[in-house]
Amino acid sequence: MIRVKEWADKNLQGDKVIWAVVFALTLISILVVYSSIGTLAYKRSMSPERYLLNHTLTVMAGLAAMWFAHKVDYRYYSKLSKYALWISIPLLIYTFTNGVSLNDAARWIKVPFVGSFQPSDFASLALIVNLASMLSKRQQNIDDIKESLIPILFWCGVICGLIALTNLSTAGLLLLTCMLIMFIGRVPTKYLAMLVFVGILFGSLAVVFGSRGETAKNRIMSFVNGSELPFQAKHARIAVATGGVTGKGPGNSDQRNILPHPYSDFVYAIVIEEYGMIGGVVVIILYLVLLHRGMKASYNSERAFGGLLSAGLSFDLVCQAMVNMGVVVGLGPITGQPLPLVSMGGTSMVFTGLSIGIILSVSRGEQDQAYEQKPASEARENKNMATAKAA
Repeated sequence: MIRVKEWADKNLQGDKVIWAVVFALTLISILVVYSSIGTLAYKRSMSPERYLLNHTLTVMAGLAAMWFAHKVDYRYYSKLSKYALWISIPLLIYTFTNGVSLNDAARWIKVPFVGSFQPSDFASLALIVNLASMLSKRQQNIDDIKESLIPILFWCGVICGLIALTNLSTAGLLLLTCMLIMFIGRVPTKYLAMLVFVGILFGSLAVVFGSRGETAKNRIMSFVNGSELPFQAKHARIAVATGGVTGKGPGNSDQRNILPHPYSDFVYAIVIEEYGMIGGVVVIILYLVLLHRGMKASYNSERAFGGLLSAGLSFDLVCQAMVNMGVVVGLGPITGQPLPLVSMGGTSMVFTGLSIGIILSVSRGEQDQAYEQKPASEARENKNMATAKAA
């Protein structure tokens, strides 16, 4: 047991609570995804165990990405984000013009030897990191329109607008995250209103010219009117209603064979059906703990960049989770957002791991700094004691 603790202290640095939350969510992911892929395996004439193995390897890839990201000093991500933003633009344009359709949405591109890749995840991470970097460097002249506001609005508008062409819900969540980072970064309220205007402008253009405009309007109108539930929403609520308090037990879901994509978009419905309201509440608590620890790392950070970065990434991940769970229980229109760390999906799992790894890097960096300061204080105390004895 002592060796395990020593290994964990050496290799799993940063906030230990975040590590525990991640391991708990990934374990839930493996259990629930394995339970819900039977119909998919049957349609494709493949073994469910093969899907389980693929998903487990994807989870391991996400954990590996998180581990590597948390070992890197988070300040280096500021430099990388500039290049990542410029790379994101052609990737998002190519996705809009030549993207392949998966799960009834053309949000992916095919990459040789890798498979499907969703550029919106890459672009979202790049924008959050770069926005935190820009704000941290412009704290002294945050009111300067030319030096501060225009670059921020430009990148937020371009990236969110390009993402909205194929994925309106992700663009909306990213815009909310940008607003939060700007608010924490002491951006005046009038400039936040300008960001809202830019978001509405680009969102309207995306609805008109994008590939998902009509689908988004129909889903919103269906939710607002409430006259006839979409097929997915109807069976998701059936899963929630029949799950009860304790659930039907692992592997006993009925709606997994009826719901479209029960392993990704509606995986939370399977969680409640099999593990009941108790399981559903446990998942919510895990995400809230992740948000709390991410915000704590932000609060404890002595650097503006680290604080803004941890807060933005934590809010983005947990907000995405809350939207996914809210859709399942009928609190919002269908969005197609995956449940971070739980839903099956390669790109989402890897970039979620990278995001959490960066949050851990923020907390690890501050811990390392405190550790480096400790020997110095001990040296001063020893020097004072030696002086007192000499006197």
